[in-house]
Amino acid sequence: MKYKLLEEILPLIEQFEADNVNGNYANDAEGFKRWVANVQSNKLVDPHWEGKENGRSPESVISTLIVHMNRFAKSYSKAAIWGSDFSTQEEFIYLITLKSFGEMTKMELIKRNIHEKSVGMAIINRLLKQGWVSQEESELDKRSKMIYITETGLLVLEQQMGSIRHATRIVSGDLTNEEKMILINLLTKLSDFHQVIYDKNIATEQLLDKVKI
Repeated sequence: MKYKLLEEILPLIEQFEADNVNGNYANDAEGFKRWVANVQSNKLVDPHWEGKENGRSPESVISTLIVHMNRFAKSYSKAAIWGSDFSTQEEFIYLITLKSFGEMTKMELIKRNIHEKSVGMAIINRLLKQGWVSQEESELDKRSKMIYITETGLLVLEQQMGSIRHATRIVSGDLTNEEKMILINLLTKLSDFHQVIYDKNIATEQLLDKVKI
Protein backbone atom coordinates (compact mmCIF):
# COMPACT_ATOMS: atom_id res chain seq x y z
CA MET A 1 0.00 0.00 0.00
CA LYS A 2 1.23 3.48 -0.84
CA TYR A 3 1.05 6.05 1.95
CA LYS A 4 2.08 9.21 0.08
CA LEU A 5 -1.48 10.60 -0.02
CA LEU A 6 -1.98 9.82 3.67
CA GLU A 7 1.29 11.58 4.51
CA GLU A 8 0.06 14.70 2.69
CA ILE A 9 -3.38 14.68 4.31
CA LEU A 10 -2.33 14.17 7.95
CA PRO A 11 -0.71 17.64 8.30
CA LEU A 12 -3.89 19.17 6.82
CA ILE A 13 -6.02 17.37 9.43
CA GLU A 14 -3.75 18.67 12.19
CA GLN A 15 -4.10 22.21 10.83
CA PHE A 16 -7.88 21.78 10.57
CA GLU A 17 -8.10 20.76 14.23
CA ALA A 18 -5.93 23.71 15.26
CA ASP A 19 -8.03 26.19 13.25
CA ASN A 20 -11.31 24.70 14.44
CA VAL A 21 -10.85 25.23 18.19
CA ASN A 22 -13.86 27.59 18.18
CA GLY A 23 -16.05 24.95 16.55
CA ASN A 24 -16.85 26.86 13.36
CA TYR A 25 -16.89 23.57 11.43
CA ALA A 26 -18.36 20.19 12.27
CA ASN A 27 -15.62 17.92 13.60
CA ASP A 28 -16.10 15.31 10.88
CA ALA A 29 -15.33 14.67 7.21
CA GLU A 30 -17.92 17.19 6.00
CA GLY A 31 -16.50 19.86 8.28
CA PHE A 32 -13.00 19.08 7.07
CA LYS A 33 -14.08 19.37 3.43
CA ARG A 34 -15.73 22.73 4.11
CA TRP A 35 -12.58 23.96 5.83
CA VAL A 36 -10.39 22.86 2.89
CA ALA A 37 -12.74 24.59 0.43
CA ASN A 38 -12.68 27.81 2.43
CA VAL A 39 -8.91 27.75 2.79
CA GLN A 40 -8.56 27.38 -0.96
CA SER A 41 -11.11 30.07 -1.78
CA ASN A 42 -9.51 32.54 0.60
CA LYS A 43 -5.92 32.20 -0.53
CA LEU A 44 -5.05 35.74 -1.55
CA VAL A 45 -2.27 37.23 -3.54
CA ASP A 46 -0.43 39.81 -1.45
CA PRO A 47 -2.71 42.87 -1.57
CA HIS A 48 -1.54 46.29 -2.60
CA TRP A 49 -1.65 49.09 -0.05
CA GLU A 50 -0.79 52.76 -0.01
CA GLY A 51 2.92 53.25 0.59
CA LYS A 52 3.85 49.62 -0.12
CA GLU A 53 6.24 50.61 -2.88
CA ASN A 54 7.98 52.92 -0.42
CA GLY A 55 8.50 50.20 2.15
CA ARG A 56 5.40 50.59 4.31
CA SER A 57 5.05 47.38 6.32
CA PRO A 58 1.95 45.15 6.56
CA GLU A 59 2.05 45.70 10.34
CA SER A 60 1.66 49.44 9.77
CA VAL A 61 -1.32 48.86 7.49
CA ILE A 62 -3.01 46.49 9.98
CA SER A 63 -2.54 48.97 12.83
CA THR A 64 -3.92 51.86 10.76
CA LEU A 65 -6.94 49.87 9.55
CA ILE A 66 -7.81 48.78 13.10
CA VAL A 67 -7.65 52.40 14.28
CA HIS A 68 -9.83 53.53 11.37
CA MET A 69 -12.37 50.74 11.98
CA ASN A 70 -12.61 51.81 15.62
CA ARG A 71 -13.40 55.36 14.53
CA PHE A 72 -15.96 54.20 11.99
CA ALA A 73 -17.63 52.00 14.63
CA LYS A 74 -17.72 54.87 17.12
CA SER A 75 -19.48 57.10 14.60
CA TYR A 76 -22.22 54.48 14.11
CA SER A 77 -22.49 53.93 17.87
CA LYS A 78 -22.87 57.66 18.39
CA ALA A 79 -25.71 57.66 15.87
CA ALA A 80 -27.30 54.65 17.61
CA ILE A 81 -27.69 56.55 20.90
CA TRP A 82 -28.65 59.89 19.35
CA GLY A 83 -31.65 61.35 21.16
CA SER A 84 -31.53 58.74 23.93
CA ASP A 85 -30.57 59.01 27.60
CA PHE A 86 -27.17 57.44 26.88
CA SER A 87 -24.24 59.85 26.95
CA THR A 88 -21.59 57.56 25.45
CA GLN A 89 -21.36 54.19 23.71
CA GLU A 90 -19.40 52.87 26.71
CA GLU A 91 -22.53 53.16 28.85
CA PHE A 92 -24.58 50.77 26.76
CA ILE A 93 -21.57 48.48 26.24
CA TYR A 94 -21.23 48.16 30.03
CA LEU A 95 -24.94 47.38 30.31
CA ILE A 96 -24.71 44.77 27.54
CA THR A 97 -21.73 43.19 29.33
CA LEU A 98 -23.69 42.93 32.58
CA LYS A 99 -26.77 41.59 30.82
CA SER A 100 -24.70 38.95 29.00
CA PHE A 101 -22.39 37.81 31.81
CA GLY A 102 -24.27 38.68 34.98
CA GLU A 103 -23.07 40.50 38.06
CA MET A 104 -19.35 41.07 38.58
CA THR A 105 -16.99 43.29 40.51
CA LYS A 106 -16.31 46.79 39.29
CA MET A 107 -12.77 45.87 38.26
CA GLU A 108 -13.96 42.78 36.38
CA LEU A 109 -16.39 44.95 34.43
CA ILE A 110 -13.71 47.54 33.71
CA LYS A 111 -11.16 44.94 32.60
CA ARG A 112 -13.67 43.19 30.35
CA ASN A 113 -13.99 46.45 28.46
CA ILE A 114 -10.23 47.17 28.36
CA HIS A 115 -10.45 50.49 30.20
CA GLU A 116 -8.19 52.20 32.68
CA LYS A 117 -9.59 52.16 36.22
CA SER A 118 -10.33 55.90 36.34
CA VAL A 119 -12.22 55.81 33.03
CA GLY A 120 -14.17 52.70 33.98
CA MET A 121 -15.13 54.04 37.39
CA ALA A 122 -16.45 57.24 35.83
CA ILE A 123 -18.68 55.17 33.50
CA ILE A 124 -19.93 53.00 36.38
CA ASN A 125 -20.70 56.07 38.50
CA ARG A 126 -22.80 57.53 35.67
CA LEU A 127 -24.71 54.24 35.38
CA LEU A 128 -25.29 54.18 39.14
CA LYS A 129 -26.55 57.77 39.09
CA GLN A 130 -29.00 56.88 36.31
CA GLY A 131 -30.22 53.87 38.27
CA TRP A 132 -29.31 51.54 35.41
CA VAL A 133 -26.99 49.47 37.57
CA SER A 134 -26.84 48.80 41.29
CA GLN A 135 -24.19 47.47 43.63
CA GLU A 136 -23.93 45.32 46.72
CA GLU A 137 -21.15 43.93 48.87
CA SER A 138 -19.45 40.82 47.56
CA GLU A 139 -20.05 37.72 49.67
CA LEU A 140 -16.51 36.56 48.91
CA ASP A 141 -14.70 39.84 49.51
CA LYS A 142 -16.36 42.54 51.63
CA ARG A 143 -13.93 45.10 50.18
CA SER A 144 -15.40 44.61 46.70
CA LYS A 145 -18.71 45.75 45.28
CA MET A 146 -20.71 43.56 42.92
CA ILE A 147 -22.34 45.43 40.04
CA TYR A 148 -25.51 44.23 38.33
CA ILE A 149 -27.94 45.65 35.80
CA THR A 150 -31.30 46.81 37.18
CA GLU A 151 -34.76 46.43 35.68
CA THR A 152 -34.54 50.09 34.65
CA GLY A 153 -31.21 49.39 32.97
CA LEU A 154 -32.66 46.41 31.11
CA LEU A 155 -35.60 48.52 29.95
CA VAL A 156 -33.51 51.44 28.68
CA LEU A 157 -31.13 49.03 26.97
CA GLU A 158 -33.96 47.16 25.25
CA GLN A 159 -35.44 50.45 24.02
CA GLN A 160 -32.16 51.21 22.25
CA MET A 161 -31.23 47.70 21.05
CA GLY A 162 -32.85 48.13 17.65
CA SER A 163 -30.57 51.03 16.81
CA ILE A 164 -27.56 49.32 18.39
CA ARG A 165 -28.08 46.15 16.32
CA HIS A 166 -28.50 48.30 13.21
CA ALA A 167 -25.16 49.99 13.96
CA THR A 168 -23.36 46.66 14.43
CA ARG A 169 -24.72 45.36 11.12
CA ILE A 170 -23.37 48.45 9.36
CA VAL A 171 -19.93 47.88 10.93
CA SER A 172 -19.85 44.37 9.39
CA GLY A 173 -20.43 46.00 6.02
CA ASP A 174 -20.87 43.80 2.96
CA LEU A 175 -18.83 40.85 4.24
CA THR A 176 -20.27 37.44 3.44
CA ASN A 177 -21.03 35.05 6.28
CA GLU A 178 -17.89 33.04 5.48
CA GLU A 179 -15.80 36.21 5.50
CA LYS A 180 -17.29 37.16 8.87
CA MET A 181 -16.27 33.77 10.30
CA ILE A 182 -12.73 34.18 8.95
CA LEU A 183 -12.51 37.71 10.38
CA ILE A 184 -13.83 36.55 13.77
CA ASN A 185 -11.14 33.86 13.89
CA LEU A 186 -8.40 36.32 12.99
CA LEU A 187 -9.56 39.02 15.39
CA THR A 188 -10.02 36.46 18.19
CA LYS A 189 -6.47 35.23 17.68
CA LEU A 190 -5.18 38.80 17.73
CA SER A 191 -7.30 39.72 20.76
CA ASP A 192 -6.11 36.66 22.70
CA PHE A 193 -2.51 37.67 22.04
CA HIS A 194 -3.05 41.18 23.38
CA GLN A 195 -5.23 40.05 26.30
CA VAL A 196 -2.28 38.14 27.77
CA ILE A 197 -0.17 41.31 27.64
CA TYR A 198 -3.01 43.48 29.02
CA ASP A 199 -3.53 41.13 31.98
CA LYS A 200 0.08 41.63 33.06
CA ASN A 201 -0.66 45.31 33.89
CA ILE A 202 2.70 46.47 32.58
CA ALA A 203 3.43 50.13 33.25
CA THR A 204 3.18 52.33 30.16
CA GLU A 205 6.81 53.41 30.33
CA GLN A 206 7.93 49.76 30.38
CA LEU A 207 5.43 48.29 27.91
CA LEU A 208 7.47 48.36 24.70
CA ASP A 209 10.58 47.10 26.49
CA LYS A 210 8.71 44.21 28.11
CA VAL A 211 6.81 43.06 25.00
CA LYS A 212 9.06 41.56 22.35
CA ILE A 213 7.93 40.08 19.02
